[in-house]
Amino acid sequence: MLKSGILNPQVNSLLSRVRHTNTLVIADRGFPFWPQIETVDLSLVDDIPRVLDVLEAVRKNFSVGRFYMAEEFLTYNTTQVVEQFARAMAGAGLEHEPHTALKLRVPHAIGLIRTGDTTQYANVILESA
Repeated sequence: MLKSGILNPQVNSLLSRVRHTNTLVIADRGFPFWPQIETVDLSLVDDIPRVLDVLEAVRKNFSVGRFYMAEEFLTYNTTQVVEQFARAMAGAGLEHEPHTALKLRVPHAIGLIRTGDTTQYANVILESA
């Protein structure tokens, strides 16, 4: 029995299949469903869990070379929220692009983890190092 780290078996399985330069999406509650990629739905109620919660848990044992986020995230959120995400992504490259461009990356991901997050444009694509 696992005692620490990520306890969810579907998330563990998904993470174990991500290889060098593959991508993984961590999305908010309103992100569209993509039938062609595996989705692990962790949403419970509004903001439980948040994208940041999942991101911080995943980063403890997952090597990220680059992050992708929508540039709209910078416009629709407070400086405090933007700084929280920047801290969680420290040590890897971060690229902001239009939300429509970000969504074009999704079908190429190994999988998607859906959260209950209500933060505007909080979706993150992680590219493994």
